[in-house]
Amino acid sequence: MRILFLTLIAALLTSCAPQTPLQAASPTGTVSAPQALTLPVAITSTLTKTATPSTTETPTPTETPAPTSIPTVESLKAQVTADLLSCRYGPGPFYLYLYGLVKGANIKLIGRTDGNNWVYVDGKNKCWLNAKFIDIAGDRSSLPVIYPGIAKLPQSPYYPPTTIRSATRSGNQVTVEWRDIPVSAGDYEDENMQQYIIEAWRCEGGQMIFDPLATNDTSITFVDEPGCSQPSHGRIFVQEKHGFAGPTEIPWPPQK
Repeated sequence: MRILFLTLIAALLTSCAPQTPLQAASPTGTVSAPQALTLPVAITSTLTKTATPSTTETPTPTETPAPTSIPTVESLKAQVTADLLSCRYGPGPFYLYLYGLVKGANIKLIGRTDGNNWVYVDGKNKCWLNAKFIDIAGDRSSLPVIYPGIAKLPQSPYYPPTTIRSATRSGNQVTVEWRDIPVSAGDYEDENMQQYIIEAWRCEGGQMIFDPLATNDTSITFVDEPGCSQPSHGRIFVQEKHGFAGPTEIPWPPQK
C-alpha cells in the first residue's frame, strides 16, 4: 500500500511542473537556421607591377654637309701642255679662232664659264681655251664666272641677228627653228666655220650644262631634262669672220 501511495504522489508532482514552450514556427513554415559566425577573411593584395614603357630613341638626323665654298681668286697661272692649242673668241670649239699657243707657253687665267671647262686667258688679246690641255696652278673653280656677263663676244658690223620661228618640246627633246641670215662666202673664216652658234644652258643628269652648239642649218634639236634647280635657257648668234650678230633669246619650252 505504501508503495502505491508513493507512486501516486510522484505522478501528481510531475503533472504540476511548468512546461517548456515550443518555438513557434515562422509564418512561411521555414525554420531560421542559427546565424553562422563569419570569420574575417584575410585579403591578399597582389600588386601588379606596371611595366615601364620602353623609350625608343629617335635617331639623330644626319646633317648633309653644306657644299664647301671655294674662295674666289683674281687669277691663276697655267702652262700649255698641248703641242698647239687654239685660243678662241668664245668658250667653245666652234667660236671664231683668235690665235694659237704652243706647248710650254705660260699663261694667266682670269675667268671661266659655269657649265663647261673653258677658261679665259688674260693678255692684249683675251681669248678662251679648253682647260683639258693646260696645267693650272690651283683650282679652276676658284676663278670668277665671267661668261655670260663680263666677257663679251665681238659684234658683227655687217649682219643682223636672226629671229626665232619656233621652240618646241617632245619629252626631253627641244627643237629650235630660226630665220636664215645668209652670210657671204667671203665672210666665212674658213671652210669649217659654222654660221650659227647656239648657246644652250640645259639640264642633263641633274646638272646644268653650258653647251655651245653650232650648225649651218636653221634648226637644231638637243636634250633638256627635268631635275635642275635653275631654269634652262638659251640664245643664238649669227657668226661671220668679223664677229657675232645677236644674241637672239630662245623662248624656252617648259617641261610638261
